[in-house]
Amino acid sequence: MAITCFGEMLWDILPTGKQPGGAPLNVAVHLHNFGLEAQLISRLGHDELGAELREFVEGKGLSTRYVQQGETHLTGVVKANVSNNQEVTYKIVQPVAWDYIQYAPDLSALVEASEVFVYGSLAARSSGTRETLYRLLQQARLKVFDVNLRAPHYSRDVVTYLLRQADLVKLNHHELAEIMGWFGASAAEETALEWLAARFQLEAVCVTKGADGAVLWTGGQLYRSPGIAVQVQDTIGSGDAFLAALIRGWRGRQAPAEYLAFACAAGSLVASCRGATPAISESQVRSLLNAAPAV
Repeated sequence: MAITCFGEMLWDILPTGKQPGGAPLNVAVHLHNFGLEAQLISRLGHDELGAELREFVEGKGLSTRYVQQGETHLTGVVKANVSNNQEVTYKIVQPVAWDYIQYAPDLSALVEASEVFVYGSLAARSSGTRETLYRLLQQARLKVFDVNLRAPHYSRDVVTYLLRQADLVKLNHHELAEIMGWFGASAAEETALEWLAARFQLEAVCVTKGADGAVLWTGGQLYRSPGIAVQVQDTIGSGDAFLAALIRGWRGRQAPAEYLAFACAAGSLVASCRGATPAISESQVRSLLNAAPAV
């Protein structure tokens, strides 16, 4: 299964130092951790931070063939506030290199050859990258929209357009409440996920709820999985590991209840580690899942 992740690559600036980040990068690393073929489309600056980030990605076993390098804008940085380890907040610098991902024929060929194309709302904040994303969405087969509402870096019109393009949508419970409010509809899980699936002709909708697990609507049915209690180090990257595991099960034709539980365990495992991309494995996720008390 070939999967392409499109969007931001950056450094999270923490009190303890800098860490590689950006949801597309994190998802790609975790897809690779689970044995899947992942490619990244992004853009870095011609600077020391860009060189370090490229080296990090290659050290994780991923190709940087489709990671562009620009001379004009610096590699992206985000200042992360982790004073509350359950809810990290971010100050995202703009403009930076990943705001200027340029369309090229090799990107189109990559997306056409991929089974799954993963994209988010943050990378669509600037017109240059947004135009490239919109063109590539027309080439993509199965599209996964990782909603990432970081004020002020999104608009209702753009997010609505990205919803219309998707086959699977993943968002958190805060984002669900905001988006349902745009349409004057209830955010209650029992009805909201089915409503979104019908409105935007989605194959699946998944909502993460932090320590309370996640809910999934697919195949005309609602599935729930509880969270797994761990000693939280930080939650950076836990949602990205969740999404990588969700995609793995969704495209692997596993039972929805099974892959939703596995995804929750993957997210919990990453939250028990420091940083967004610890070297977790399928066997570690299954061990955590098997050790969790029955619900």
